[in-house]
Amino acid sequence: MAKGDKRAGSVSPELDALSCDLMGEALDRLADGAAVNVLLVVGDAQGNVASYEFADDGEEACLLGARDKVRALKRAKGDSAFGLAAPSMYALCYEGAVADEEGNYVDALITEFGEKGKPAFSAFSLFEGRGCGDDFAWTDPAAAGEVDELL
Repeated sequence: MAKGDKRAGSVSPELDALSCDLMGEALDRLADGAAVNVLLVVGDAQGNVASYEFADDGEEACLLGARDKVRALKRAKGDSAFGLAAPSMYALCYEGAVADEEGNYVDALITEFGEKGKPAFSAFSLFEGRGCGDDFAWTDPAAAGEVDELL
């Protein structure tokens, strides 16, 4: 582990990979014109990962459900059905909007990610061309600040 990985506020390579893979899946769905819903992936210290999707309610309720699921997995020390031990990291992803320089709201893919014992963060990627396949476009993720840590 590199020295910088132990600093408060840094993101481990494992969490970076987990959140980037989740964003990649969500961007692929958007390019295909499919719904993203609220996606959640949770990993443990052994490298096991469990994935969940929340879609049976409104977006805000699904987002709250995903956050509650992380807390429930922490209390339960994992999810034996998925071979997941006590969670050590998570990432969740959903569609939203952010204001551009002129104050207009534009479509964005928003990701929240965190790991046990460190601050949690959010980031966003702007996108356009939903359902346009190869003509779908997105920006590199931009930092959106700290969010409540769930572990």
